[in-house]
Amino acid sequence: MTLTTDGIGPAERNVTPEATEAVLDRLAPGIAEALRGVAAPKFPRAWLSRGLAGTRGKTLIVNLPGSTGGVADGLAVLDLFLDHAVELVTGAQTAHE
Repeated sequence: MTLTTDGIGPAERNVTPEATEAVLDRLAPGIAEALRGVAAPKFPRAWLSRGLAGTRGKTLIVNLPGSTGGVADGLAVLDLFLDHAVELVTGAQTAHE
């Protein structure tokens, strides 16, 4: 798994989503939507995030915000499903098989 932080807002200087998309094999839009959806009720500016998530080979890549609070919130969201997502990406046997 690879996490990036910062550079996901709408400012011209923020190019992390474009750089991430250039290396992804497959998008995982639900992960990015979950990060925004959980953060937005207490921090409405989360909807401005352009962060992406997806896979390259057997690596899951997720863009997180640059603030320490945004990273903490993002990690809490990822904690809900990260183990299963990594199992799926790496081809490991999962509990639902």
